[in-house]
Amino acid sequence: MPSEGGFGARRPGVVTAKGGGEEADNAPRRGRPRSVETSNAILESAYTLMATTGLAATTIDAVARHSNVSKMTIYKWWPSREALLIDAFLHHAAQMLPLPAASTGTAVARARRHAAAYAEALQGEFGKVQLAVISECIARTGSAELFYARYLQFRRDALVEMIAAGQRDGSILAEAQPEDLYDAIYGSLFYRYVFGIAPITPGYARNLVDLVLRPKG
Repeated sequence: MPSEGGFGARRPGVVTAKGGGEEADNAPRRGRPRSVETSNAILESAYTLMATTGLAATTIDAVARHSNVSKMTIYKWWPSREALLIDAFLHHAAQMLPLPAASTGTAVARARRHAAAYAEALQGEFGKVQLAVISECIARTGSAELFYARYLQFRRDALVEMIAAGQRDGSILAEAQPEDLYDAIYGSLFYRYVFGIAPITPGYARNLVDLVLRPKG
């Protein structure tokens, strides 16, 4: 179930400028190292095409033309079209829904802000692209495992740790496993989005966080 979070982990296939908070994957590469600018151009082109023309039209050929990069370069850096689409979505999500830093308030306050931002993002192109990418993974491979491995696991692990930290410092009173609490929040939001169950508003998301995490005071 799509969501957001992971501090210090590496993400496959994502390269951003130094200081941008993302790291390139550490898998062995052939030839010269990736160019940050070229990699970002590919990822941004892939996301733009998904958002404007749909997944069917977002072929490797189309991404290569849009980003002015050779198909050979794309195939060298991504093992499959699905991996590229997921990384393009991840790249956009990292900018649109940055993971909450520990210095920006209590665990509950950060969870409220992030869940509210996610609920708002679901209402726009972000939600449509996310659902389309997951559907593509399932259609091509029979499961969403690739999406989980390249996108969700990293972000889920980070928010789970944030919730666990809140339990340790006493600001979160809910006693369930942090993984279950995370799934209760983001699973509910995604479920409502997929089946069109209203409301999915920032206010609803903040109230859901309080209901699930039971903040102290």
